Amino acid sequence: MPLSEQEQRLLEEMERSLYQNDSDFVARVTRRQGRPTYTAITLGVLGALAGVAIVIVGLVIKAPLLGILGFVVMLAGVLFALRPGMRAPKAKPARPGAPASGGSARPANGGGGGGGSFMDRMNDRWDKRNDQGQ
Repeated sequence: MPLSEQEQRLLEEMERSLYQNDSDFVARVTRRQGRPTYTAITLGVLGALAGVAIVIVGLVIKAPLLGILGFVVMLAGVLFALRPGMRAPKAKPARPGAPASGGSARPANGGGGGGGSFMDRMNDRWDKRNDQGQ
């Protein structure tokens, strides 16, 4: 269920207030590690598959140490695949820093306002579909 216009305005006002009053909190909360890269995911999945293969070989030849080694390789592959990217953290702090200043809070939220207009367009599309269906 979409938010009413009043609820959207109230939410935007709360966001602006949060950006202006507690910019340090906003910077800490919005600071995220980057997304994993496709290369890291691919290598991690290959490492995990190699670990599974080593575990299976360890089970077939009844070598528990080989099975443990395979599990470690599999775990390392998964962790490597899920590790954050290296470039994104450098780009992310610039965004929370921009809303922290008083003059830049509006344009950053203006981007959110663009999201609001997007939502308005989506709501209009939804209403048109419902009107055509009746």
